[in-house]
Amino acid sequence: MNKKIGFRPTWAEINLGNLAYNFRQIRKAVSPVTKIMVTVKADAYGHGLIPVSNKLVECGVDFLGVASIDEGILLRKGGIKLPILVMGVVLEEHVGELFNFRLTPTICDIDQAKALHKKARSLKQDINIHIKVDTGMGRIGVSHYDAAGLVGKIANLKSLKIEGLFTHFAFADMNKKFTHYQAFLFYHLVSKLNRSGIRIPLIHAANSAGLLDYGSTHFNMCRPGLAIYGLYPRGNLKNSLKPVLSLKTKVIFVKRVPQGTGISYGHAYVTNRDTNIVTLPIGYGDGYQRNLSNISPVLIKGRRFKISGRICMDQMMVDVGDLPVKVGDEVVLIGFQGRNEISAQELAELSATIPYEIVCGLGSRIPRIYIG
Repeated sequence: MNKKIGFRPTWAEINLGNLAYNFRQIRKAVSPVTKIMVTVKADAYGHGLIPVSNKLVECGVDFLGVASIDEGILLRKGGIKLPILVMGVVLEEHVGELFNFRLTPTICDIDQAKALHKKARSLKQDINIHIKVDTGMGRIGVSHYDAAGLVGKIANLKSLKIEGLFTHFAFADMNKKFTHYQAFLFYHLVSKLNRSGIRIPLIHAANSAGLLDYGSTHFNMCRPGLAIYGLYPRGNLKNSLKPVLSLKTKVIFVKRVPQGTGISYGHAYVTNRDTNIVTLPIGYGDGYQRNLSNISPVLIKGRRFKISGRICMDQMMVDVGDLPVKVGDEVVLIGFQGRNEISAQELAELSATIPYEIVCGLGSRIPRIYIG
């Protein structure tokens, strides 16, 4: 048994050297004075929250962004001392944990702000906050129409220090016209606040798509997520990034079957010749999506084959023809083998989803092995 992998030979390799390379590429893409907040929510997009965050600290990241207090607490307990922005809404009954773990909350309305201010006054502490503005995402955030008024009211709550103002692009990977419109609304708001004498230190809008494709939206901080992991928010971007995650397994069973043999549930695949069928110990219970049955590629001995039959909870089968495959041979589901590659983007397109879901969906029973 490989102690790092366990008794079930399926694992994800996380190349921290590639992570550092991608960070350097992003650093080159923005102004030297532009700060970088990397989004590490959802277990660093399935790559491992603490190892990834530690590497980013080593690389010189300025901020980390998480979705919840829980993720922020994990970072603090993991020894991370950098500023951490909780980008989701924090309920009033939980605001005490923001002070306990030195986390920066996102504020969207005056009731949130007042509850936080009340807690700050009771603790005789000040707290940094970032205000979220909705310029077209339709998710959390104060409407851009009302944002200046909210900022003005919060500025009078002396225990709250407005450190940041931010918005989020709805589809920077698809619609340039609307993205430029969102950026215009945000610029207009920042200018209006500046004219009124309210100058907020950190202004941020650019996610990965914004960072790579809209240089004018970098402001003085950007928020890469997908790009830091070597994945692209859309195709044909020119930036050179390296995938950080590879997904691998090993052949656990090989059998020769005759023509006309049905494979897996429902016999959705039937062999058209005498052939070798190999079984792999990974399935939809690991987050490998069932709708990839019969269409998704795998790499065995440097060659591409398709999954054969329906993906099971814990296993899948592959028809390898007459290729001499043996138990223990390594199989790549995401990554390189020889000159061939299977990317998370390719799987996303086959699954009619986005690469975020492919990597974030990989389950906790797949061990992460850190290299590089």
